Amino acid sequence: MPGIYLHIPFCKKACHYCNFHFSTTLRNKGAMVEAIIKELEQQQHYLQGAALGSVYFGGGTPSLLDMPELDRIFEQIHRHFTILPGAEITLEANPDDLTVEKLRDLKNYTPVNRLSIGIQSFADVDLLWMNRAHTSRHARACLEDALNAGFDDLTIDLIYGAPPTTHEQWAENLRIAVEYEIPHLSCYCLTVEDGTALGTFVKKGQQPPVDEQKAALQFEHLLDVTEQAGYEQYEISNFARNGRYARHNSSYWSGEHYLGVGPSAHSFNGVSRQWNVANNALYIKGLENGELPFELEMLSLEQRFNEYIMTALRTMWGIDEKKIQEYPADFVRQFQTTIATYMAEGAVEQQSGFFKLTRQGKLLADRIASDLFVV
Repeated sequence: MPGIYLHIPFCKKACHYCNFHFSTTLRNKGAMVEAIIKELEQQQHYLQGAALGSVYFGGGTPSLLDMPELDRIFEQIHRHFTILPGAEITLEANPDDLTVEKLRDLKNYTPVNRLSIGIQSFADVDLLWMNRAHTSRHARACLEDALNAGFDDLTIDLIYGAPPTTHEQWAENLRIAVEYEIPHLSCYCLTVEDGTALGTFVKKGQQPPVDEQKAALQFEHLLDVTEQAGYEQYEISNFARNGRYARHNSSYWSGEHYLGVGPSAHSFNGVSRQWNVANNALYIKGLENGELPFELEMLSLEQRFNEYIMTALRTMWGIDEKKIQEYPADFVRQFQTTIATYMAEGAVEQQSGFFKLTRQGKLLADRIASDLFVV
């Protein structure tokens, strides 16, 4: 089912590893909300009237929005779109923003029914190194407060592979997550991106690059712990209990259409992709003048093929051989040759017409996908 993603580009602090678009000044927050409301009206036909299965507030830090700002955005969504009963409505949040009062208001006065909490680690040494705004005390308190407020649909983010994150601390992070019976976990390997503070530190030799062997060991421990605790690894970085898959993110991986609203947000309608300008001032000014500043790319056959490979391979459902057969013969031949090599190496297995990564293959997911791409 289609969904809407809203990018709220504000944060209290700049995490050293983050390469998403955001600003640490909140002075234009009101004007940004007005621009988002205008874009929702301008883009009301992008999904061609299809009802929404999900709405996702990402960022940035959407939990920095106050209740009147959230109310105005929800009113505009309801004015121009149809939201299906039982739709997944997610708000990303940082632990330091989730006071008891905030949680109570979100639960009682908004349609938000799912929280995505950026824990990252339950250790202060990790959080300080990442330049997070919260402490380990905040991390635990917000989970307890969210559960007490009645939010039983929770997901938390955790990061492994960071220099200060020892194997013992990573095991403790997972132990705590399981202890709280969080139904969904998103666990990401630390990456060093250009344009981030961490990228600069690594280039200058002030911080070490990611230790790939250490990261691989922590990833394997993640697989062991989640399997024992009853989680399904339904996507490389995502784990769910009792079928509590993230519906919004799953729509991305299944090729569903979605509308992205806000600066830097991407939209996809099956044949083209577009992305808004990643500049708060230009985005606001454009919408004030009745124009949405974005770039558009019509997707070639090769791009559509590669995107399907990239997304499907990362999921537990895998690549559907029937879908591969829909593409030109030379695409199919190249795919069959390459996938056969990885099957012989034990990195990929075929089950009922689907090609899936083995446990060994999950450590090589990006490389395998890249080799399967048509160029």
